[in-house]
Amino acid sequence: MRCGWCSHHRSSRSTRARTTVPHIERDSDPRRPRDTARPRPGWHTWLQRLALVGAAGLASVLLAGGVAVALVYRNLPDVSALSDYQPKLPLRVFSSDGVLIGEFGEERRELMPIARIPKQMKEAVLAVEDARFYDHGGIDYKGLVRAVLANMKRGKSQGASTITMQVARNVYLSSEQTYTRKFYEVLLAFRLEHQLSKDQILEIYLNQIYLGNRAYGFAAASETYFGKPLSDITLAQAAMLAGLPKAPGTNNPINNPERAHTRQLYVIDRMQEAGFITAAEADAARKEPLQLRQAADPTRLHAEYVAETVRQLMYAQYGDSIYTRGFKVTTSLVAADQAAAYKALRNGIMNYERRQPWRGPRSFVDLPDDPASLDDAVDDALADQPDVGDVLSAVVLSAGPKEVRAVRGNGDTLSITGEGLGLVRAALSDRAAPNLKVRRGAVIRVAKTPKDSWEITQLPEVEGALVAMDPKSGDVKALVGGFDYSQNKFNHVTQAWRQPGSSFKPFIYSAALEKGFATTTIVNDAPLFFDAATTGGQPWEPKDYEGTFEGPMTLRQGLQKSKNLVTIRVLQSIGTHYAQDWITNFGFDRDKHPAYLPMALGAGSVTPMQMASAYSVFANGGYRIAPRLVTRITDRDDKVLVETEPPKLDESRRAISPRNAFIMDNLLQSVVRGGTGYKAYQALRRDDLYGKTGTTNDSIDTWFAGFQPSMVAIAWMGYDAPRKLGDRESGGSLSLPIWIDYMRAVLKDVPVAAPAPPPADVVKVDGEWYYDDYTPGHDVASLGVDEGPTPPAEQLAGAPVSPMPAPEERSRILDLFK
Repeated sequence: MRCGWCSHHRSSRSTRARTTVPHIERDSDPRRPRDTARPRPGWHTWLQRLALVGAAGLASVLLAGGVAVALVYRNLPDVSALSDYQPKLPLRVFSSDGVLIGEFGEERRELMPIARIPKQMKEAVLAVEDARFYDHGGIDYKGLVRAVLANMKRGKSQGASTITMQVARNVYLSSEQTYTRKFYEVLLAFRLEHQLSKDQILEIYLNQIYLGNRAYGFAAASETYFGKPLSDITLAQAAMLAGLPKAPGTNNPINNPERAHTRQLYVIDRMQEAGFITAAEADAARKEPLQLRQAADPTRLHAEYVAETVRQLMYAQYGDSIYTRGFKVTTSLVAADQAAAYKALRNGIMNYERRQPWRGPRSFVDLPDDPASLDDAVDDALADQPDVGDVLSAVVLSAGPKEVRAVRGNGDTLSITGEGLGLVRAALSDRAAPNLKVRRGAVIRVAKTPKDSWEITQLPEVEGALVAMDPKSGDVKALVGGFDYSQNKFNHVTQAWRQPGSSFKPFIYSAALEKGFATTTIVNDAPLFFDAATTGGQPWEPKDYEGTFEGPMTLRQGLQKSKNLVTIRVLQSIGTHYAQDWITNFGFDRDKHPAYLPMALGAGSVTPMQMASAYSVFANGGYRIAPRLVTRITDRDDKVLVETEPPKLDESRRAISPRNAFIMDNLLQSVVRGGTGYKAYQALRRDDLYGKTGTTNDSIDTWFAGFQPSMVAIAWMGYDAPRKLGDRESGGSLSLPIWIDYMRAVLKDVPVAAPAPPPADVVKVDGEWYYDDYTPGHDVASLGVDEGPTPPAEQLAGAPVSPMPAPEERSRILDLFK
């Protein structure tokens, strides 16, 4: 039905258009009755009006949104910088053969180009994170709509982020879950897709993403969780790593193995669904057992003291930037040599520890009978007792005279029997003191024996050091600064100033050769006594290690047997000031070796590194070289910043004459062949070994310093707070076995070196080598033998009478040697 008013209105408009008759208002038309009510518009009219309003509103929103997007987009970060991706990279320290030995930085990361990332690693990530990554333009619209609807329903944010969006968030945005952040994330994703290639975006993602345990990027995560380069991982391992981005804290295999395995299976399923792997490959990956890297991984190279030394050197040069600029430092260390040194030192210290008395369990804990509560109690007891290398923590479950059962933190139950109870046999008795008794709830240390059984042991209190270097280049091949870096970060190789004892005697003998002494000079091994009037303090009566005197003997015999009285007489003859000057040729500090007679017995102070440099002078024919640890430094782009070359052994580096070095080598060889170092020859059966034992008074410090022409090695043992090592302990019983174990490993495939040719200015008479101007009859024939012949005055020219120290210095020295 038509509306009358509308019809009449249209008619009126039509009439006005055709005539000039004046318009008459409808209310004044006398022929139309007056309306009592105005007609209302129909429902379709309202819809039309609503549509117009909605369209206008939508246009306004779109316009405002467009303006907002334009303004925000214009102010977004310039992502073109990511085309030259520069993340924070740690300082990384390597051995000479490329083994990573240390990493320092805010983030543990290794930057790996996309071309070097294994195909299966990329596919695992794409399958679980963004299967359509190479097809979409940065936004997965279906996933985004699904996520928005879920967010509206649940009131919380949900995923649907593509890899591009994740890169935008990880690089530029925070992790807060808000619509504003998501808005920025989407816009940044568009910009990233516009300015970077797909491979560039994926490369950034694979290197930037956090994967737990301080690991950023999949290359670092592979090392962290599996202890292997990313290029070597299996399909199953790639799937495990690909499952980490969703929840790196809770999904990683260290914190939650079960959840990590569940997530790994999901990744494998997704890879199969996406067509990246076959059903057979998926089935094999599901069944593959994962070998995670253990904290006490026996294959791990322990070079913590070297890494820390390098860090300090780098920090001094570059400051805080070393933790983010991606410096790579190559050292002179050889991985196999370092592993041998670490093992030799630990074995030597633990062997000494087996001879020490039992000091009791670390602590005690009450163990409940309920298995679930028992696990919690064991975890609590071992929380502050971590494993120290191969010395492991455990809690005793039961203890008897013939067997002790203990449980480790990982749940393994151990049985210790037989020889493994040797250290604690008395502590298993009912009469044992409460603080020593091994009983249920005792927290103990255990270790594997060479026979693959278990033994109860204890963490050593003694310390040690081992350093080895090439005597010709100065390259440090191995350096172990203590028993365990996690327990004691003090580097005993470079920081411990200790008395060298008898290992210092060769430098006194070297000085004596220049004063006319020969290997055949007869020196009386007879008592010497300095009364209080002479010393100005306490009387001093030096003795030999054995406490016996053997009378006249050759200089060679005196060094072979390490006779104190022989060396003191030699030093007294040549003069302490002369000897003090002479030892500086080897790199020793004058002020660390006062010019007093106890210098003959090694009363001064040295570090093991100094001793390695000093013995290198003998080993390389008389040249003094500095130790070389850092050989190359590069930046993140592998641009070489620093590269050092081995020194040339020319006359500018000469410390002693070739003939002095030659005869000293001959003397040091006799120490190994028939003296205090004989165990080395007995064990290694090589004719190219040279060295000297060292034991200070009361066995406070023990040493063995020795070399083969291609390697100098120094071993030391002692307590940080100096105390007696034991009445029967010496350099031969403690330090020499460490040296032997190390040299056995590193010289295994090294041919025996041919004897060095004699210099032109030495001669051989009756089987002994002499300086050509100090041949028999022209040398010092004897010293202190029944008022026998004395050296010609001209041979001792400039050798002053040895003074005694000042009273306070005398008191200190005499306390050490009384």
